[in-house]
Amino acid sequence: MTREEILKLEHYLKKMFRLPDIQVRQRPRKEDSAEVFIGEEFIGILFRDDDEGEVAYQFQMAILDYDLKV
Repeated sequence: MTREEILKLEHYLKKMFRLPDIQVRQRPRKEDSAEVFIGEEFIGILFRDDDEGEVAYQFQMAILDYDLKV
């Protein structure tokens, strides 16, 4: 992903989730995805999907069983 895409995605996520601490960071040695953080906590990966000239982004976040315990 380009730096411009990363900044646009970060702005979108901050607005969508109303979380100013969301950061989208470039992944080392990966050009088709970026990492998503809230503060310093890694929460998921954004993937770029380019299909016949149409670009879409998918956010993947794993929620572990022990994270659900109250």
